[in-house]
Amino acid sequence: MTSTFPNISISTERLVLRPFDEDDVSALAEMMNDEQITAWTSVPQPYTEADARNWTVHIAPAERAEGRGIVFAVTEFLTQRLVGIVHLQNTNWRVRSSEIAYVIAPWARGEGYASEAALATAQWLFHDQKFERLELRTAADNTASQQVAQKIGCISEGVLRNAWIARTRGGDGEWTDVRTDVIVWSLLPEDLAGVSEQLADTGGFTTFTDWN
Repeated sequence: MTSTFPNISISTERLVLRPFDEDDVSALAEMMNDEQITAWTSVPQPYTEADARNWTVHIAPAERAEGRGIVFAVTEFLTQRLVGIVHLQNTNWRVRSSEIAYVIAPWARGEGYASEAALATAQWLFHDQKFERLELRTAADNTASQQVAQKIGCISEGVLRNAWIARTRGGDGEWTDVRTDVIVWSLLPEDLAGVSEQLADTGGFTTFTDWN
């Protein structure tokens, strides 16, 4: 029998992490066409509404249903606006380990949303799901993602040389693949102690609810 994560939402002071639905299609398509997201991920380019609908209706739900992980649409609590995505993937149920990935919409950057969403996900994974390890991989030149990793308490474990393909836009406007090293980070339950206290000091308490 395949293990699966529960179909839940996670709330923080400013954010709600919930399953995607079809109402997210337009905002998702707009977000995923951002140049930074194109550069550091493997999403189709251009990213169409058909791609967004396939993600919301098929790909994201299958991640949870088939036991690979879980995908959260990250939204602002007050406005319901789509902030980004948090994705737990490559989950190993025997080892109780999973890998986290995230993207943030251009308009929402600089507000600490990525670290707030990632930390809330880690708290839920460790405290509620009793996992023992969370892994994060960042391209060597993706300093913004590395800052998030450091902010939530991740420890750098090493470098995978030449292990990822990023993209760069040339003078002609075309995207070109470029190989890059990958930094591997990890987060364990005990690493969250100090970080969780800082979050509590800001009122950023986390709650988990079943999604129906």
